[in-house]
Amino acid sequence: MAIAHHDDDELDHAPQDRVRMTGHERRAQLIEVGRTLFAEKGFESVTVEEIASKAKVSKPVVYEHFGSKDGLYAVVVDREMNYLLNSITRALTAAHPRVLLEQAAFALFDYIETHNDGFRILLRDSPVSAATGNFASLLSDVASQVEARLAREFAARGFPKKMAPMYAHMFVGMVALTGQWWLDESGAKKEEVISHLVNLVWNGAVGLEREPKLVIRRKK
Repeated sequence: MAIAHHDDDELDHAPQDRVRMTGHERRAQLIEVGRTLFAEKGFESVTVEEIASKAKVSKPVVYEHFGSKDGLYAVVVDREMNYLLNSITRALTAAHPRVLLEQAAFALFDYIETHNDGFRILLRDSPVSAATGNFASLLSDVASQVEARLAREFAARGFPKKMAPMYAHMFVGMVALTGQWWLDESGAKKEEVISHLVNLVWNGAVGLEREPKLVIRRKK
């Protein structure tokens, strides 16, 4: 009598309707399941049992791939951090500081719009931040990229270059907080929010334009 072969995921107590996957496919599936649950409920409220049930695998499969819930969470956070940082880095191409501010804002808002689960995860305090970093450290990295360009503009305009890092952190923090508000509370259009955000940063409260317009013209 032929004996059916089962891969490592096919354990005796696993759900009967499980889809057979390679190890790579199963790992990717568990990351997506974990990402969704962590975004909805937060790290503390999610259990390994829940992750396994959602993925239609047994608990040992989760442990086999990630070692623990912390291990899965660390992978999810690390992937989101890298994706967002790379997206912002690629977006920062302008020489003019106002366009640079718009590019940075658009990169973050685009991420919020298309990866809102990931953004919700990054906003929360990570219990594994020592290994993966956290949202604050990511924003600091972004500010460091912005400050070099601001420093050159400050020098050209006769302002102290040493103030550029402070202004860069102010702007990046303002964008992140506004993005969180936009995600949770606002029905405003992305372009409208960014135009007013850059208006405040560029012109200051005293010199606000009545109807701010974006410098960037992006294809729909």
